[in-house]
Amino acid sequence: MQTATIFDFNNKADITNWNIVDDVVMGGKSSGNFYLNKEGHGVFEGRVSLENNGGFSSLRYDFNEISTKSYSKIVIKIKGDGKSYQFRVKSKSADYYSYVTSFNTSKDWETIELQLSDMYPAFRGRDLDMPNYDKESIEEIAFLIGNNKAETFKLEIESIVLK
Repeated sequence: MQTATIFDFNNKADITNWNIVDDVVMGGKSSGNFYLNKEGHGVFEGRVSLENNGGFSSLRYDFNEISTKSYSKIVIKIKGDGKSYQFRVKSKSADYYSYVTSFNTSKDWETIELQLSDMYPAFRGRDLDMPNYDKESIEEIAFLIGNNKAETFKLEIESIVLK
């Protein structure tokens, strides 16, 4: 089966295009961090705060357009903390909305398959009255935690692949 790698983490991975976007953009107090650990995995960790109407932390990756025409899912290899996260894609990084799906984590390494066609359009936590993902490319992906509670979080990422 054909696959296309969106990102494969290792000790030499260039993570300069990975950016944290927290609720501080709207006055919140959450704080996320992203780094490579000694095993070469990407680690997204931090604290979600509900102060000042906050409540989320996200990790975004912008890249040159990748065609999704030959693929139906995104496969992520991750080790979570037992919490629920969102995975988001943007067809064009300039789009104001993202296509969103949620996934739960265990505390073990796991491979999670996310169907592109199940991803629904949303903007600032509101579902939009538009079709689910039906585009032919992506230019941005993101992980987001925002479970309506103050909590610490940690998500280790090994790879993100189209399949």
